[in-house]
Amino acid sequence: MNFSGSACNYSERGDNLRQVRSDADTIGRLYGQHAGELYHYLARRCPDAATAGDLLQETFLQVVRQSDQLAKVAMPRAWLFAIARNMLARHYRRQRDPQPVAQLWYEPAEKTDDRLAVMREAIRSLSTELRDTLELRLEQELSYEEIAHVLDVPVGTVRSRLHNAVRQLRDLMNQQEETKQ
Repeated sequence: MNFSGSACNYSERGDNLRQVRSDADTIGRLYGQHAGELYHYLARRCPDAATAGDLLQETFLQVVRQSDQLAKVAMPRAWLFAIARNMLARHYRRQRDPQPVAQLWYEPAEKTDDRLAVMREAIRSLSTELRDTLELRLEQELSYEEIAHVLDVPVGTVRSRLHNAVRQLRDLMNQQEETKQ
């Protein structure tokens, strides 16, 4: 039988196998390059490693679902963080957890330096917007443009939030030092 004259044109339907392989290769590279830092980002906001791992898998499942957008993504790292952040928010909405996602900040059990504990407490006292912006910059080392993309705000807002976060942290740390004296 000759199927060359078939009415079904697979390339027009989007079933182009080369494109599928190319997308899989791209997703594999994205996973290899960014899975570790995405996991760390999620683990800081999850009560346990299993939840963070599940959310990482959900993040890349969403990437697979949106693979038709891969060629249009200008900042892949920021795009991945935005998806991970959305997966985290969706997880806590499903849990009906009354605590906002950004207020979840799990810390390692070991605390050796008192100043570090004070700094962590000061960071926890920041508003959600300032804390998220600061964490994406310091922990994840995202650029201002990437942070703007993740948070869906203008770059100027990122700059302002970072400036305000540093100023508030400095003020809180100075207050803490004054009360010790």
